[in-house]
Amino acid sequence: MASKSTVTTLTIFFFFFFFIEPKVQSQQISAVDSECTNRWIHIRTLPSRFNLDLLSTCNRYPITDDLCPYLANHGLGPKTHTRTRSWYRTDPLLLELIFHRRILEYPCLTPDPNLASAIYLPYYAGIDSLRYLYGPDLNSSADHGSDLLEFLTRDQPEIWSRRSGHDHFLVMARPAWDFSQPLTVDPPIWGTSFLERREFFNLTALTLESRYWPWQEQAVPYPTSFHPHSLPFLESWIRRVRRSRRTSLMLFAGGGGTSSSPNIRRSIRLECTSINATQSDNKICDFVDCSNGICEHDPIRFMRPMLQSSFCLQPPGDTPTRKATFDGIIAGCIPVFFEDQTAKMQYKWHLPESEFAEFSVTIPKEDVVFRGVRIQDVLMSIPKEEVTRMRERVIEMMPRVMYRRHGASMGLMNKKDAVDIAIDGVLDRIISRV
Repeated sequence: MASKSTVTTLTIFFFFFFFIEPKVQSQQISAVDSECTNRWIHIRTLPSRFNLDLLSTCNRYPITDDLCPYLANHGLGPKTHTRTRSWYRTDPLLLELIFHRRILEYPCLTPDPNLASAIYLPYYAGIDSLRYLYGPDLNSSADHGSDLLEFLTRDQPEIWSRRSGHDHFLVMARPAWDFSQPLTVDPPIWGTSFLERREFFNLTALTLESRYWPWQEQAVPYPTSFHPHSLPFLESWIRRVRRSRRTSLMLFAGGGGTSSSPNIRRSIRLECTSINATQSDNKICDFVDCSNGICEHDPIRFMRPMLQSSFCLQPPGDTPTRKATFDGIIAGCIPVFFEDQTAKMQYKWHLPESEFAEFSVTIPKEDVVFRGVRIQDVLMSIPKEEVTRMRERVIEMMPRVMYRRHGASMGLMNKKDAVDIAIDGVLDRIISRV
């Protein structure tokens, strides 16, 4: 059961979404038609069991983190400290809630699905998946999505059937692999079968990580803890990033790498340990141990070291992608990747593939693990003026990967953030299909 404070939070959510949302839509319909040509979005009204009711399960599964404290501020989480206006203890698994709140501010919303280029489904798929991944429906994971499909095909079925789902999209705040269990697997393995259902092959799913063959899904950035509400706060942070003294060459913030078998994280740990044993001032390699999830909701642990480092190492872990990639960009720390699946082949809308070499370094993990290439040597060989130029490009990318706070000032709304770019990408993809 959720706590009393959580129930109060959920009551506020109910009031906002069910009493404020229709008003927002009716206001937006008065926007200039020419500005919204091919950009109208209709938010499909779903029964609360598909979104808000799911929030009451925030602490139902003991094997997972208690999400209840992070529902505050419409999914941004509680503030890191009372005086901050931009920093929150955000859980990436609540991106569905964050996106739902933000799309209510989209200027081209329409209550008429027939006018819409795209249909947004406010279904909290990632939160709903917890009962299949950790809860009582573990052995029924192939059923994930059946209730939603039944609703879409029975309630105003013409909305779904008009384009066979091609114009529908939703957010799934987990890696796509978590929704890709084959329907025929018995007994079930990890994951649900939502994206394997033939009926959902046409919709667009915004996930935290996509598969190697992106057909349904498109990866979007992990939410960081930085959510400014006005342009002056963003500009103030950028000034701090620019003037920060980069006293360490490289940083790794993460866990793992303690096994005896060869892997990139182990190689990074061994190299850093070797460097620090011979460098008394520890200016080459910094290490922030984030084992056992201790950094997940505490940006203070890693943001200062990131601000003090020129390069942030982003090795793959259990999955190729990392939230730390975007934490590092927010800190102006140049990312160092060890395989293309970590970012280059994932976030093509937000981190253009053609520009990757301008703001990042790639060192094949096989070279480090098996061929004796030292990360330190590669990074130290980059001229200082090139490092400065790359850092400036990282800073330019910052607004593209951040999620600004809902209700932001008009000045900040004029800078496209991760939600704006995701919506643009969805509309372009749907238009190209239909």
